[in-house]
Amino acid sequence: MKYTEEHEWLLPEGDLLVVGVTEHAAEQLGDVVFVELPEPGTEVAKGDEVAVIESVKAASDILAPVDGEIVEVNEALTDNPGLVNEDPLGKGWFFKMKPANMSDIDDFMDEAAYKEFIG
Repeated sequence: MKYTEEHEWLLPEGDLLVVGVTEHAAEQLGDVVFVELPEPGTEVAKGDEVAVIESVKAASDILAPVDGEIVEVNEALTDNPGLVNEDPLGKGWFFKMKPANMSDIDDFMDEAAYKEFIG
């Protein structure tokens, strides 16, 4: 698993990349009340706004970590956005994408570096 400075986690799954937000981000957001997900088939570039999270405290954007195509979204979040708080590293994932180049994730932090980043 890799981590971004925007508090997203990235998990390679075959030739796909699963993207979600970290426990730290979920705690900072507070109770998530709404999630807007991208359409599968959407081409994205690194840094593009891909999804929106609204919580009782604020609205935040989920950015594309790398260039690629959104291939699947977590429909469960539409009915139960609280999954982001309950299980941010599991059932609270946002989308799966097919990266243009999987090696692009090598530049992101590992768990130890992320813990130091938020510490």
